[in-house]
Amino acid sequence: MNGGGVARFVPAWLQPAPDSIAATLRREGKSPWSDAVHVLWSAWIFITPAFSPAGYDARWLVVTVLSYPVFLLLFAMTLLAPPRQVPRYALGMVAMSLALLPWYLSGLSYFVFGCVMLSRGQPHSLLRHAAVLLALSAVLVGYAVWLGYPWQAVAWLPLVTLIVGSVVQVDCLNQRRDAALRLSQEEVRRLAATAERERIGRDLHDLLGHTLSLVALKSELAGKLVERDPTAARRELADVTRVAREALTQVRSAVTGIRAVGLASELASARLLLESDGVHFHYALAPVVLPPEVEAVLALTLREAATNIQRHARARRAEAALEVAGDAVVLRVEDDGRGGDIAPGNGLCGMRERIEALGGRLRVDAAPGRGTRIEAILPMPRPADGVRGDAPPAPAHAPGPGDAASSAAA
Repeated sequence: MNGGGVARFVPAWLQPAPDSIAATLRREGKSPWSDAVHVLWSAWIFITPAFSPAGYDARWLVVTVLSYPVFLLLFAMTLLAPPRQVPRYALGMVAMSLALLPWYLSGLSYFVFGCVMLSRGQPHSLLRHAAVLLALSAVLVGYAVWLGYPWQAVAWLPLVTLIVGSVVQVDCLNQRRDAALRLSQEEVRRLAATAERERIGRDLHDLLGHTLSLVALKSELAGKLVERDPTAARRELADVTRVAREALTQVRSAVTGIRAVGLASELASARLLLESDGVHFHYALAPVVLPPEVEAVLALTLREAATNIQRHARARRAEAALEVAGDAVVLRVEDDGRGGDIAPGNGLCGMRERIEALGGRLRVDAAPGRGTRIEAILPMPRPADGVRGDAPPAPAHAPGPGDAASSAAA
C-alpha cells in the first residue's frame, strides 16, 4: 500500500503539518519517523523501579499502563505539529511528570523528554533556552524535596536536562541554518536565471530590432524594383543577405556570452555556501568563451567540489581558478582542509563520467593534512567544429558594379 493509501486511514489531527519535523524530514528524503528512535530512551521508565524500594508493584504497573500511551501521543505530536505548537506538547510531558511525581518516580523520564523536546519548537537563543531548562529543573527539584524525596534522587536532573537540551538546541539551530543556507543558494540561482532572461531580452531587442526593420524595408524596396530596375533589386536583395548574415553572427556571439552566466552563478553559489560556513573563498577566471557543453560540465564540477569542501574538508580557505592551457581549459579547485583518502562516491563518480564523456580527465590529489586539489581538464573544440559561434563564410560570387554603392547605402 502506498503512502497516500495509508494517509487515508490516519486522522487529520495526526497528519504532519507542512512545517513540522516529520514533514521536514520527508522533504529531505528521510523517513518522517526517523526521530522517533529517541523514544528508546524511555526505557528508563521501566528500569527506574529496579532502584526503588517499592519496585515493580501494582501501582507502578497501573500508572505506567495509563501514562505511557499519553507520553507516546505527546511525543508524536511534537514531531507532527507546527513548531509554534511543539512547546505545548513538551510542557504537557513536564506537567504529567509533576502530576505523577507523588506516586510515580519513573515519571522523571517524562520530565526529561519534555525539557528536551522544548528545543524542537520555534528557535530561541541558547542562553534563553538554558534559562528555561534551569527554571523548570528548579521547580521539579523543589517540588520533589517538598514531597519528601531525598535530594540525591533528583539532583542529577538539572545537569542532565541542561546538557541534553542544549545539545539538541544547538543541533536544531544548525539544521535551521543549513536550511536557510540552501534557500539562499536556490535564491542566488533563481536571481541568476532571472538576470539571464532579462539579458537575453535586452540583447535580442538591441541586436534584432534594427536589423529586422532594415531587412523588411530593403525586402519591400526590392519587391518594388524587381520589374522596373532588376539590377537595383538584386543589389537590395544582396544587402538583405549580408545584413542577415551579420545578424546571425551577432546573435551567436550574444548567446555564447549569455551561456557563460551558468559558471558565474555557480561561482556565486559556491562563495555563498563556503563563506557562510567560515571558509574564505577566492576565485579567478580567465577571459575565455566556453562552448555550452564544456561550461555546463565545469559548472557542475565546481558545484560538487564546493559541496564536498563544505561537508567534509574542515577547511579555512578554498580557491578556484579557470585558465587555458594550450588547446584545453582547466578548472582547478583546492582547499587547505584535512585531505586524506576520498571514497569514490556518487558525486565524484558523476563528476568524472561527465568530464570523460567530453574527452577530458579529472585529477584528484588529497594528501593527508595538505588539503584536496581537484583539477578538471577539458579539450576546447576547434573553431572548425562549429561550436564557437563563427559565422559561415559567404558564398563566392563575382562582385557587381553596384556592390560598393549598395553597401554604403546600407
